[in-house]
Amino acid sequence: MNRTLVPASALLWGLQMAFLSPALALILVNLYGASTSDVGWVLGIYNIGGFVASLVIPAYADTKRDYLSPMLACGAMTLLLAVILAFATTLPLATIALVVVGGPAGVGSSMLFAHLRHSGAGTSTIVNTRAVVSVAWVAGPPLATFIIGWLGNPAILLAIAAVAVLNMATTWAMIRKNRASTQEPEDGTADAPSAAHESPVSRTGIVLVTAAFILLQATNATAMTIMTVYVGETMRLDVLWAGVALGAAAALEVPALLIIGRLSNRFAHLSLIATSCVAGIAYYVGLAFVTEPIMLLALQLLNAWSFAGIAGVGLPLFQQMIPRPGLSTGLYMNTRRVGAIVSGPIIALGSATAFGQRGIFVASAVLTTVGLAVIAVAGRNGRTRIPLDHEARLPG
Repeated sequence: MNRTLVPASALLWGLQMAFLSPALALILVNLYGASTSDVGWVLGIYNIGGFVASLVIPAYADTKRDYLSPMLACGAMTLLLAVILAFATTLPLATIALVVVGGPAGVGSSMLFAHLRHSGAGTSTIVNTRAVVSVAWVAGPPLATFIIGWLGNPAILLAIAAVAVLNMATTWAMIRKNRASTQEPEDGTADAPSAAHESPVSRTGIVLVTAAFILLQATNATAMTIMTVYVGETMRLDVLWAGVALGAAAALEVPALLIIGRLSNRFAHLSLIATSCVAGIAYYVGLAFVTEPIMLLALQLLNAWSFAGIAGVGLPLFQQMIPRPGLSTGLYMNTRRVGAIVSGPIIALGSATAFGQRGIFVASAVLTTVGLAVIAVAGRNGRTRIPLDHEARLPG
């Protein structure tokens, strides 16, 4: 596995998502005249398309045991999406493009991580690659905002198209390198999908861990979504502090991911995720009572460790639970999508309590505690001990 191509690919896929996600609502409003209600409906339909694509494309890749070719196709669809959105004149046409083309285009990063697993990459490599994606998210949204502010909304589509072209070039280089290799071990002898490989986790355990991750993803999405409103309306601070806090969290995610990646070679995945759950509970409880900006920033240390467990160790955990790299990665990615949907009711119901907006974080702490309990149950359920990477590679 080329040490330059993989990080470059991760950075480009991260930039693509970091450019499109924050700018999509602005594109819909300014280019197609969408109302706030329209934006909500379009994004909901778009996410449904992405959900389906995140299951279908990885499953197809598993049958072919080829993850780079679908990744190349995802890059091409990203380029096509940018072109269609640039020339579309109506909101319905843009919506169709987002569902039919944009949904599959967003699966590219999943294919990268599935390819890593299929090639025999260990947890630390996967987590380090995920850290590169986080780096892209630190720089991407501000850069996208700058491009829109300086050159206008259509310019961000040009930027997305340029990233897609670079993505395709990087992926093609990976394909050529893969084809040129004459050695078979990296083709997936230990981790490739195979009917002979039995999952180290029972089906019940997989269901429990998936349910727990939906809760963890939902509370993480809730805190990020409501932060700006909470800082301004409840904490009575300048909204600038919300941006500073979110920026600090994003910056801290990278070292947190690198640290937890190294620890994954020594400690069980479920144990590391349990520590991230504890950090998440402490974070949400702290948010429910915080009143000063300095404490808000200090709490982001807990937030970063919580995210590192969910986003870093979570992905290789799913890949080890389900011995099909595409399906396992797609299922993990969809816990984030479902979690984002669940975050809506958490915000609505939490804010309706006697605690007001602080109740949102009380509810998040409770749900994270439930997620921790479910993970503890999964750890005791049947075949649920997932070996460390070096243990999985020992003969016999």
